Amino acid sequence: MSGGTDFYPSLGDGVVQDAVLDISGLDDFRGIKTEADYIRIGGLTTWTEIIRAPLPRCFDALKGAAREVGSVQIQNRGTVAGNLCNASPAADSVPPLLAMDAEVELISQAGVRRMLLAEFIVGNRKTMRRPDELLTAVFVPRELENAASAFMKLGARRYLVISISMVAVVVRVSDEGKVLRARVAVGSCSAVARRLRELESDLVGLSVSDGLGRIVRPEHMASLSPIDDVRATGEYRMQASLRLVQRALNACVEKA
Repeated sequence: MSGGTDFYPSLGDGVVQDAVLDISGLDDFRGIKTEADYIRIGGLTTWTEIIRAPLPRCFDALKGAAREVGSVQIQNRGTVAGNLCNASPAADSVPPLLAMDAEVELISQAGVRRMLLAEFIVGNRKTMRRPDELLTAVFVPRELENAASAFMKLGARRYLVISISMVAVVVRVSDEGKVLRARVAVGSCSAVARRLRELESDLVGLSVSDGLGRIVRPEHMASLSPIDDVRATGEYRMQASLRLVQRALNACVEKA
């Protein structure tokens, strides 16, 4: 545990029954560093630190998500690793990190291993982390650092809300105004946030002069499996996600 912003609420009216390891003092797991091929975000880095850091513009979507993580108090305490290991389908950080092809680093006495975030979270509150491992860092490839990005979230109110749907988009545009690469991820509409691979493929080579949202079709949402719950119906989530993807793509074009 570090920030404890998910751990303590999960107890409800209960009390801690087992030993808890507080790792908040491990400074080696905190902070942001630029390496040759990656930007490394320590697992104990807080959302406030993400917001304040001078990061390339492909991180605009992650900064946007960081501003949506609970309240300012939660952003001051909550960590990147905690948000990922909690593995909620509505975890705000997952879509932008998925859209940047992020990898996670896991450390135990047995050694160090890295895997794509897309492979790390495997279900609702389920990850590939072993009981003896700590998620110590997130690595974002620098090849997209000059790409434009956007994050959009829909909830029942403006602040302190679990999302109905959220979307992160990263778009790299050529000097001629054509899409070189596109990444689109949607959260809160499946047990695990999903990349829209078919849409990403259809975007490559398109001119951005008329906007990109116009090409998004319902068929592009096929990988999503939204549910009905107290926040929205599955049908509403699907329609809302399509609109959010359209708006996020157009926002990226404006930035590009």
